[in-house]
Amino acid sequence: MDPQTSYASSYPTQEIPVQNATAEKASGGKGGLKTFLFGFLGALIACLLVFGIMIGTGALKTATVIGGSGNAITATDESSTLAEQVASKCLPSVVSIDVYTQSTSSGYGGLFDYFYGGGSNSNSGELTNTSLGSGVVISTDGYILTNYHVIEGADALKVTVEGTEYDAEIIGSDSSSDVAVIKVSNANGKTFTAIELGDSDNLNIGEWVMSIGSPFGLEQSVATGIVSAVNRSQVYSDSSSNYYGYSTGESTIYTNMIQTDAAINPGNSGGALVDADGKLIGINTLIESYSGNYSGVGFAIPVNYAIALSQQIISGETPSHAQMGISTTTINSSIAQRYGFSVSSGAYVAQVSPGSGAEAAGVKVGDIITSVDGATIESSSDVQLAVRSKNIGDTIAVTVNRSGETLTLQVTLGSDAASTSTTNQGNSNFSWDSLFGNNTN
Repeated sequence: MDPQTSYASSYPTQEIPVQNATAEKASGGKGGLKTFLFGFLGALIACLLVFGIMIGTGALKTATVIGGSGNAITATDESSTLAEQVASKCLPSVVSIDVYTQSTSSGYGGLFDYFYGGGSNSNSGELTNTSLGSGVVISTDGYILTNYHVIEGADALKVTVEGTEYDAEIIGSDSSSDVAVIKVSNANGKTFTAIELGDSDNLNIGEWVMSIGSPFGLEQSVATGIVSAVNRSQVYSDSSSNYYGYSTGESTIYTNMIQTDAAINPGNSGGALVDADGKLIGINTLIESYSGNYSGVGFAIPVNYAIALSQQIISGETPSHAQMGISTTTINSSIAQRYGFSVSSGAYVAQVSPGSGAEAAGVKVGDIITSVDGATIESSSDVQLAVRSKNIGDTIAVTVNRSGETLTLQVTLGSDAASTSTTNQGNSNFSWDSLFGNNTN
């Protein structure tokens, strides 16, 4: 909605009757016209005053436009000319991100801090550059799309855009999707080069791509390759622990990732994967490698998914995803044998949320989900990925085994916006023994 439409709907204007020639004569001619002019001028002045107040208070704002444009790529083959043109178009929109954190001290100092890592009791106030990554400018006023894991735990951020360093602030993030939005905070009205957006739903395996970012801190680096595969999905559990040594239990859900052999190395995270037209198709995120460095298998979050989340974040909304409204846990052959299940793999429904799409469709506690939209389900993670790859409002076919009987239920997916967790398709704290009344040590 543009500002003018919003303004009109918020402040309805007063209707002023316009008199025709006959009415003017009946009311005394010039006297009627004078009355009309005074009324019109009074209403105009009132509107101008309100408009001025809105500008002064910031109530009237221009909506942020996501994505930019640029010169068309004219190269017709995969030559150096193509790479040069794409790099020239896209490099101004890819930034380097330096992450700073405050040094902490337990107050004891010395060997205590060395072995136990300090604590949160005391801050030295000194900012230390602890990590780096990349980001992509998605609006001319300085919004930048990156990975959540790039800015996680940051106390301060600096971004380098076209050779100039700026401070930046975190606007919001979605840790479960590894997406974050930051914004240049001291640009003083500078207009940035927003990258042109592509369409990640229409990629072809084998098409030419370029990765852009800051591998190992080497800013403005490019590498070319192809789309190796699409629709690669994975759930990664958080193996990190909090200060007391307990795992947080959070997961990151990567759905429909783009696989590429264009070089992605540490520092490339949050950078751009672009096509032969210089349009953004993905956010470089993961590396599959025994060494942790480039091995020809990298992954990028599809731009359509990342941009949808960034728009919610910029609008001040809580990022939302599709959900069934269930908690599940994985069944394997040993569990199936122990508890006498009719199937040896799948996702056991441990809880169904009241008012959810799953409840409306007739999903019950004790059902074992064996497929979603025809795709085999072998674990709780499979359910998470199947649901997260859909949109809110989509209807999916969920096949369950219920006491030996196979049923297919049509579940309309809801939103997890009101949920405390965005990964509630699974339940890492589930206990088979507590469910069935057994107790083993």
